[in-house]
Order: sequence, then C-alpha cells, then structure tokens
Amino acid sequence: MQVVVLAGGVGSRLRPWTQSIPKPLLPMLDLTLLERVVEAIPTDMIDEVIVAGGYKVDMIEAYFKSKDIDFDVRIVPEDEPLGTGGALGNCRDVVSGTFACFNGDIVSSLSIEPMLELHRSNGGIGTLALWEVEDPTRFGIVGVNDEHRIERFMEKPKPEQVFSNLINAGSYIFEDDVFDWMPHGRHSIERDVFPKLAEANLLNGKQFEGYFIDAGTPSAWMEGVQRCIREERFNTGRAVDGTWYAKQSDYPSATIRGSMIEADVLIEQASIESSTLLAHTKVGLNAQVSNSLVGRSATIGRDVILDGVVVDHDSIIPDGTVQEGGQWPKVDTAA
Repeated sequence: MQVVVLAGGVGSRLRPWTQSIPKPLLPMLDLTLLERVVEAIPTDMIDEVIVAGGYKVDMIEAYFKSKDIDFDVRIVPEDEPLGTGGALGNCRDVVSGTFACFNGDIVSSLSIEPMLELHRSNGGIGTLALWEVEDPTRFGIVGVNDEHRIERFMEKPKPEQVFSNLINAGSYIFEDDVFDWMPHGRHSIERDVFPKLAEANLLNGKQFEGYFIDAGTPSAWMEGVQRCIREERFNTGRAVDGTWYAKQSDYPSATIRGSMIEADVLIEQASIESSTLLAHTKVGLNAQVSNSLVGRSATIGRDVILDGVVVDHDSIIPDGTVQEGGQWPKVDTAA
C-alpha cells in the first residue's frame, strides 16, 4: 500500500542542525529519521512512500534517488504551510484505496499488522494507533469503546477536560474516503477532521505497547537514539556498552556512554555521554559533552564543557568554552 509521511515542518526545535539538513534526513543510527518512521511497515507491504513536505524537499528527493530501496518515493511539496490536514489533503490526487499515514518524527514499537486487522474487521474511514500516557494534555486524546471504536476525540485538552489517558500516536490507517471529510487548504486533521469522524462513528483505535517517542526535540532525539540501540534497530555499525558506532569503536582514552558516534570521528581523552556526534567531528582533550547533538565536521576544543547543546555543522568551539543548553553558535535573543 501507499504510505504518506507528514514532514512539512522546518524542525525548529532541532535547530541549528535543521538549518542545513531537513529533519527527515537527520541520521538516527544507520537510517534517516524518515526511514525510522516508515519502519513500522514491512517493506514488502509498501508500494510507495509519499513525503508531504515543504522544507528542503529537493534534498529529500535527491537522497532517496541516490539510495537503493525497495519502494518508490514521491514528494508532494507544500508551497505554503498547510498544517497536518492540509498537508495530507494535498496528497488527495496521488493516494488511492487503503493507505498508511505517519507523523514525520515518531519512533515507536508500532507494528502495522494489528492496526490493519482491526481496520478491516471494524470498517470505517480511519484507524488510529493509541498510546497511554500519564499527562495527556499535550496530545490529542480519545475515548474508545469495547469494540475499539473511537467515540470522542479532543486535541490538547485542558486538565479539567481530560476524559482519557489514551492519546493519538500519530500513526494511522485511512481509506481514501477521508479526503471527503477534509476541506481544501490549511487545516488541522486533529482539530478539524478527527472529531467529526469520531462523532460519525467512523474511527477506530488500536492501543500498542512498547515505546513511543516524538523525536522532535534534542532530548527526545537522544531518547530515540538510545532506544534504537537497545532494540538493536541497526543493520550496520556495532553497539558496545550502550553506544552505537558507525565505524571505529576503539577510543581507548575516552569515556563514552549511551551515545551515537558516526564515522570518522576523532575523540581524544574526553567524556561523551548521552550525545550524538555526527561524521568528521573532532573532540579535544578533557572535553565533556553530555546530552548534546554535535553536527557534522564540528570541532570541539580542549577543556570544553557542553551540556544539552545543539551544535551546528562545521562549528568550531574554542578551548575552555562552557555552555549549558541552547545552540552553538549562540542565538542573540535580543536581536
């Protein structure tokens, strides 16, 4: 079947990484984030992946043209931001029949087959993957009956409005009839479409277990990386003591824990913890890097301390720099 990936955002929470590389192409171990999202479906079930995006789509298209994959990739660009509903609606002329749809930054243990089984047995227009959380106020919540039909849907409720701890996990099975319920132009599928489909008894919900990570923030990105390492979701490279190495894994002078180290990274006697170091990075003597995302070809000087920092590609961080949180280069918020 066809798979639509909603990847229209600019990835602002992962800046400055995303200023030069679109979020769907950021590497999470040996695959891009977009490929991680699509992993929920076995490749032999996929005819075509349709990327609904508006940011650096030419780079996304070029990447998949250069890669040997088992399915076709089509880009449906947005000329202007259309929201989740508008982005999906923009695909109405290229999607047909039963199709899957995923938000573009979800890393989870979801398996599509149980959703498809429920979708086919219950009928209706859509089936949503559901995840249970303690605080559902940041998400869309659902009320589901014993037949797994969604009877209520509310996006980001206030605490006093919460009627369920089951949330929309950003992964769907749809019939192409869903487009009949969607206005043209900018809109939100969560606010403008799902409540109406729930009221019409046309939505199903399937809860899944395991893990669910919205990898759109630096801390959640590292959570996704570490989960993929624990679950051995990689075909190349190797994991040693909770860290994934794309190539070299012998850094005798360094202390490295729970991190992702791409190829051709040079690390002197330094400490790396819960961080991602992209290719060609250099880390100097006595540097301490924790909870940080370090871009390609960055140079981190001696005695540098970084905690929770997103470092731009090709950056040079001078010796002795200490920074907690934020971006490098630093953003002038007063400007």
